[in-house]
Amino acid sequence: MEIQINTDKNIEGHERLEAYFSGELEKGLARFEEKITRIEVHFGDENGEKFSVNDKKCVIEVRTAKLQPVTVTEHSDTLEKAFSGALAKAKKSLTTTFEKMKAY
Repeated sequence: MEIQINTDKNIEGHERLEAYFSGELEKGLARFEEKITRIEVHFGDENGEKFSVNDKKCVIEVRTAKLQPVTVTEHSDTLEKAFSGALAKAKKSLTTTFEKMKAY
């Protein structure tokens, strides 16, 4: 499972940030590990230096073998909250997708 983390020009993407979020993804999506080929995470600050409510955005795109990618988006006031919300949505979406596949 390959993980790629991208940030826009308003967010400083350093190694500690990448290590933390990569670790959280590996833990959170561990049960789907054999089905996932790649995960891309995109962080953005939609208002730059201006303050705004829920201006941090996290988009997680999960690519699985032989299926369309699952993409989820979450907005919040911090990167961590946006990430955890997007991760929860990704887990729910993947669970639903794979449960439907088992049913057939």
